[in-house]
Amino acid sequence: MKITKNIVDASGKSMQVEKILQIDVKPGWKPGTKITFEREGDEKPGVVPADIVFILEQKPHPRFQRDGNNLIYKMRVTLEQALSGLTVRLVTLDNRTLNIPITDVVHPSYTKLVPNEGMPHSKNPNKKGDLIIKFDIAFPRTLTQQQKDQVKYALAGATYY
Repeated sequence: MKITKNIVDASGKSMQVEKILQIDVKPGWKPGTKITFEREGDEKPGVVPADIVFILEQKPHPRFQRDGNNLIYKMRVTLEQALSGLTVRLVTLDNRTLNIPITDVVHPSYTKLVPNEGMPHSKNPNKKGDLIIKFDIAFPRTLTQQQKDQVKYALAGATYY
């Protein structure tokens, strides 16, 4: 971060000085984390310079939502996929590709938990939260009578939640 601070020398002459403060954001730091640079504020003779404090903010991510150390991934699936299975393919924050098979029937409140694929813990980067996949099922807008009959036949005798 580039800062500008005022420095007043013993003669009372004031000047502005630019300085770059290096902030090494660690994986897993949470919003609200404070980074303090001691005595980097304005300088005057006989006065201790103030500390400069930065407070970490979290930007929205296009694919993931953070919940503590867990990451939530929302995925829209067709009714066909929800009933017959699918493989969720996603790229993690550290650019690895995960292929997660979903063999269960996906119902409206179904979630898939993938252990240790969430955010790293700030105090122990080797430990991670979980990845939670939430599903949004897209139902067809219309079905022909023949399709309705096929669905009835296919689901006859199924066990329900």
